[in-house]
This record gives sequence, C-alpha cells and structure tokens, in this order.
Amino acid sequence: MAIRDRFSKKLSCPQCGNAGFAEASEIDDPKRKHPDFKVDQLPRGFGVQRPANHQESFMIKCECGRKFPFRSLAEAAAERR
Repeated sequence: MAIRDRFSKKLSCPQCGNAGFAEASEIDDPKRKHPDFKVDQLPRGFGVQRPANHQESFMIKCECGRKFPFRSLAEAAAERR
C-alpha cells in the first residue's frame, strides 16, 4: 500500500467570507496515474460538490452556494498551534 501525504489547507469563500481549515491527503507515488486526492475533513460551512482524484478538479461548495475548485481558494496552512 502506498503512503499518503497528509496536509492542511485554509479554505476561504470570496462571496461570504466563510473560512476554515481542511484536512486532505493524496498518494505520494509519482508513478501512479492519479494521486487519489481526498478531503478527509472539511471546515464547518463547506461541503463536497464533486469529488475527484486531483485537487484541481475536486469541487467544494460553501453554505452560501458558491462553488469552486479546492485548489483555487485553498492556501497552505501555516504552522497551527
């Protein structure tokens, strides 16, 4: 079984300002055709619109109705304490 890279990303909705941290993971193997991207936990107010194997295609929906690709409005989370 391949090792999964786990990481946190901060999501922010430009329409309503809703924000929070998502926990995600993908397989760390450059030989694989796709990284099997998964969002393991979304912050309150966000949901999955359309799952996908790549961050760029994974669609998120905010409770205000705004839909966007995971990667477009996510930024790497700074060291959280």
